[in-house]
Amino acid sequence: MTTIGNTMEARILTRLRTWIETSGMKDGARLPAERELAQTLGISRAELRKSLFILEVEGRVERSVGRGTFLTKGPAQSRKSTFNARITELAERTGPYEAMTARIAIEPELASLAAIHASSLQLGRIAELAEAMKTAGSWSRYEKLDSEFHDLIAQASGNSLLHEVHSVINQVRLVVVWRRLHTPQESPSKDYHSFAEHEKIVQALEQRDSAGAKKAMRRHLTSTLSSIQAEDED
Repeated sequence: MTTIGNTMEARILTRLRTWIETSGMKDGARLPAERELAQTLGISRAELRKSLFILEVEGRVERSVGRGTFLTKGPAQSRKSTFNARITELAERTGPYEAMTARIAIEPELASLAAIHASSLQLGRIAELAEAMKTAGSWSRYEKLDSEFHDLIAQASGNSLLHEVHSVINQVRLVVVWRRLHTPQESPSKDYHSFAEHEKIVQALEQRDSAGAKKAMRRHLTSTLSSIQAEDED
């Protein structure tokens, strides 16, 4: 079980864990709808989504767009469960700036390699993900698409070891950033800065422009870090 500390987020996560443990629901069962569960727990839907996201990273629940959220079939004695435990441990010791600077250190180089090694199929899927993010119906959906976008670029680099390193960084940053995310809207606005930045990355990859892809990725991540800093200053 993850220990977050004596914060409101920790208390809400503990409340959700307790409800699951005492609900009598069996593994594989579908959780109540978000609105209903949030009312039951006495929290907002945004607070519920953050806690569900953490449980999803830990592997305790699975969420499917259009179907709902389901309890997983017990803790798997596998590499995946060990990986998830390590991710949650790292997330406890990592701040949003650490997560972003780690991404800036590795992802531009991965993009540079992907411009050389990516297959046509991978490039097509990367472009599809960039377009899909523009119409994401929720921040949760956007985060999933964005995570897949960056992971596929890392995979397309052709370097399996760097891809594994990126997977750790990517999962940690999802937990860290999601916990601190405060969004007044249900989904990204139409002029969200990342959309145009993603397009620049896709264009460079499709043109097999290694230097351009590296530059575009660095600009994107630096822009995201600047947005986080501006939010904190406000």
